Amino acid sequence: MKLAGRVALVTGASQGIGHACAQALAREGATIAAAARNREKLDELVAAIAAAGGQAAAFVIDVADEDQIKSGVKQALAQFGKIDILVNNAGITRDQLVMRMKRADWDAVLSTNLTSAYLCIQQVIGSMLKQRWGRIVNITSIFGQTGQAGQANYAASKAGLIGLTMAMAREIASRNITVNAVAPGFIETSMTAALSEEFKQTAVKQIPLGRVGSPEDIANAVCFLASDEASYITGHVLNVNGGMLMG
Repeated sequence: MKLAGRVALVTGASQGIGHACAQALAREGATIAAAARNREKLDELVAAIAAAGGQAAAFVIDVADEDQIKSGVKQALAQFGKIDILVNNAGITRDQLVMRMKRADWDAVLSTNLTSAYLCIQQVIGSMLKQRWGRIVNITSIFGQTGQAGQANYAASKAGLIGLTMAMAREIASRNITVNAVAPGFIETSMTAALSEEFKQTAVKQIPLGRVGSPEDIANAVCFLASDEASYITGHVLNVNGGMLMG
């Protein structure tokens, strides 16, 4: 139980990568503050963690809403007394070629994927500075490193997360707080389930390990970066992509 006594706030915890991260962190002993928009799915997650012997609570937060972030994190701090680990995972897509992309779709993706991470960090940083220990893990994407046609908003938001990760790592390293990012490749989630079978098969051909990744593959990387074993790693982007992008 590497994370016993730690409290972890995970955004976008109701499904996919966030759901897997919450469960994995709980298995390692962390108490989970699970945040997302869907109360029903959050309650199911909390019940599953409790059934496995862990501790968790649900906080309904739409990370595109600054006031909800502030009130939700305040509730989590009031209930648990601190937040040691923050996993900025919440994300959406609104795919379209730039020439046809509506400003609202650009703003929605940047707000949910990038601005929310800045706001969440701002709300938890006081707790981490006070105890001089913290772990911030931002979930970026391979497309934040390579770009992707039809996803200028998504790629820009994920590239922005990488810049945010490095800037924050420099700002707070002296307080024993690390800030890292995990960059998933092609992961089997509801977000990728909507893609055509032809697209999926083409993508797998570009993956040296020959398979699509699972949310658990990402969750394992997050648990490592959140642990004391990764105490000398900060400002790093950990690629979890089956070899799809190297170097």
